[in-house]
Amino acid sequence: MRVESAILVALFFSTLRQTTPLLLTALGGMFSERSGVVNIALEGMILFGAAAAAISVERIEAPILASDPLARSAWIPWVGVLAGMLMGGLVATVYAIAVIRYRAEQIVTGTAINLLAAGAPPVLMQALYNTTTNSKEVENRLVNIPIAGESISPLVFLAFLLVPLCWWVMFKTPWGLRLRAVGEQPEAADTMGINVYRMRYTAVILSGLLAGLAGAYLSVGFLNQFVKNMSAGQGFIALAALIFGKWHPLGVLGATLLFGFFRALAIQLQGGEVMPSVVVEAIPYVLTILVLAGFIGRSRPPAAVGKPYEK
Repeated sequence: MRVESAILVALFFSTLRQTTPLLLTALGGMFSERSGVVNIALEGMILFGAAAAAISVERIEAPILASDPLARSAWIPWVGVLAGMLMGGLVATVYAIAVIRYRAEQIVTGTAINLLAAGAPPVLMQALYNTTTNSKEVENRLVNIPIAGESISPLVFLAFLLVPLCWWVMFKTPWGLRLRAVGEQPEAADTMGINVYRMRYTAVILSGLLAGLAGAYLSVGFLNQFVKNMSAGQGFIALAALIFGKWHPLGVLGATLLFGFFRALAIQLQGGEVMPSVVVEAIPYVLTILVLAGFIGRSRPPAAVGKPYEK
């Protein structure tokens, strides 16, 4: 294979890997915001999910490896993935209770969860591994699937398969119609017999499950351990992609692919001397600012997003 072709292939697969956590998180955020709840806590849910996945895998495999250091079990990392999703769902449930039942300000509450996610995992790492920066490396990470000379996590396939599924749920099912109605006109939806609170709780918890899945991908699918602040702002970038994609699954797919491409390009450029590494690392975040500056105001969000509902 020619060098140029090899670089393009590597960039393509790197784009898929970088897009996956953004896509999972943005699809979750889409359900939450379509129901009328801004979920700025997605960044924190990713971190909680990543920590839960890595720690659960390490705790399960520790006694197995103690008896046989070469033992490998395909089911162990999937338990970690499940743990990451459940942790994301649990954090989302706390967030939903605060903003739906007690009508707490959504941006402030989400920011509080993000701050908690930045501080709580290091405390747990210190207690378990005597370090605040990372968890112990796990031996049983998700087994990658070889394709075209590269290997990618099965969660990459899952993320892209979720796009048509989310589109079908959102636009072809009665549940999706009720969700969109709750996000646009909750009072009218209530008069039609739709339980607004139940729909919003379900949507927010669903967003937490998907954000937790994104975190599990980072810690046991992409890497083999939890690293402090390993989400690196991907929850916020996913929110920007959600706006750029106009709260539509296909739009979200296109937006996250664009962001994923720039993140992959930044990684590729870090190995060369094209420009200073600081500038390269800033590319995805500069793009996020430009998108937000250019599209907020042009994209029309759900009419009731960010507005607490009181029956």
